[in-house]
Amino acid sequence: MGGQGQMRLWRRAEERINRAFADSAVGRYFKVDARDTYFTRELRAGAATFLTMVYIVSVNAAILTASGGPCTVRDCSPRPSTNSSASVLPPGPECKFDGNPGYQGCLARIQKDLVVATAATAVIGSFAMGTVANLPLALAPGMGSNVYFTYNMVGFHGSGRLPYETALAIIMVEGCLFLAISLLGLRSRLARLLPRSIRLASAAGIGLFLAFTGLQSQVGVGLVGPSSSTLVTLTACARTDPATGQCLGGRLQSPTFWLGAVGFLITAMCHARNVKGAMIYGIIFVTLVSWIRGTSVSMFPDTEQGNANFDYFKKVVDFHLIDATAWRISFAGFGRSEVWLALPTLLYVDILETTGSMFSMAEYAGFTDGTGGFEGEYRAFAVDASSTIVGSMLGTTTVTTYIESTAGLREGGRTGVTAIMVAVLFLASLFFAPLFTSVPAWAVGPSLVLVGAMMMVVVREVDWAEPKEAVPAFLIMLLMPLTYSIAYGIVAGIGAHIVLHLFDYITAVYRWFDNTKKNTDGKHVLATETEGNTAAIANASV
Repeated sequence: MGGQGQMRLWRRAEERINRAFADSAVGRYFKVDARDTYFTRELRAGAATFLTMVYIVSVNAAILTASGGPCTVRDCSPRPSTNSSASVLPPGPECKFDGNPGYQGCLARIQKDLVVATAATAVIGSFAMGTVANLPLALAPGMGSNVYFTYNMVGFHGSGRLPYETALAIIMVEGCLFLAISLLGLRSRLARLLPRSIRLASAAGIGLFLAFTGLQSQVGVGLVGPSSSTLVTLTACARTDPATGQCLGGRLQSPTFWLGAVGFLITAMCHARNVKGAMIYGIIFVTLVSWIRGTSVSMFPDTEQGNANFDYFKKVVDFHLIDATAWRISFAGFGRSEVWLALPTLLYVDILETTGSMFSMAEYAGFTDGTGGFEGEYRAFAVDASSTIVGSMLGTTTVTTYIESTAGLREGGRTGVTAIMVAVLFLASLFFAPLFTSVPAWAVGPSLVLVGAMMMVVVREVDWAEPKEAVPAFLIMLLMPLTYSIAYGIVAGIGAHIVLHLFDYITAVYRWFDNTKKNTDGKHVLATETEGNTAAIANASV
């Protein structure tokens, strides 16, 4: 009875809190009664959404850190010299790939910045979505664009053609363009202009790209790696070349791979059973095991860098200020052709991913109206576009509305209070940077593979029986991972679609001209007959 009595007391207290909130000016602003919800349900919905997407803090930071950020050769430690006349040698470009202590230390500092940047962007975006648009949708840096930024724009450890600072400037410009398109009301129209098969294939191709990344060693489990004969091969080796990543022996004997595989199975089983926050459980298990020192899978090996990382990890709570990644934007390299390939690609992906996700979740929550729009649409579009601009200032990539928001919708979240709760929880995560920066790559990789798997659901909607739709879609999905470029896949798909439909376009233009000519000739004949009839009537009158 005591327990039941306490439950009744709690329920009565909860009802009073919910009623007081609904009757307040804040409750009326968020339309709590109008949307048939209540305050404590909104808080629970926000917690559910946070649990399903908190993985992005460590995953996004790990992916963007692989770009090297602003770290350069100047951050590398000097090499000992074999020449008696010199004690040390200045570092060369290879220091970024051979585990140089100085460069690795720079990467560790960058990762701390990016953990904070990711969480801070989620705080700002989600809070704005809740207060301005009054929608239960959470925002954070998106998957897909971060991989494109790292491996296509900047390149692994800065090996690409665009400096980190220029790439951030592209993100900012893309955000400004996205905001302009949103404010002009063109965003949903542009999304609908593209052929449906192209839109579907782009989502699936990005999913394959993410999965392929999660299988590699930089931000993944290391199951696949380079081969001098077959380009890509099975690895997960006990020993690999730190510069090239090629296997040196012990294939499928990497202990970190097998630990990551266990994490993958845990997460997959949780998904299969619809466990809330399924994405995070595998990451937590693998990470906790990797925090044990003195093992072959330890995140903190007995090295100079490993000991430094462990000392930072032991702080647990630490508010880290962004130092190296904030305000690193530079427009100096905008004369390069790569800039003008990356900009429309990011804009295209943003329009499809963010707009599509937002519409699908609005429909799921019952916010859509008869015209195809949804309540708060205009403000929501402006908020997520503005969040991308803020993210670029902090050093991270384009911000998107997370499909994981459906977890909160399933819990009954219907107002902006849900999104504000997500923002509050991400704000709390800012104080645990030592923990989020200590999540290993082999814990992150399985989540990338599973995100890719979930994105493949749209493939069934492609009309595979129609070659003019199937071939461009297949090219997009094939070339994105194989060329390691989202942009090349999109260009190939759109190009193939245009060529395969070229005869249809020419036929349509010919019919239009033919109909126009017939209409013109018909009007001319009618005018001639009218003139003749008028003259005959005039003669008869005379």
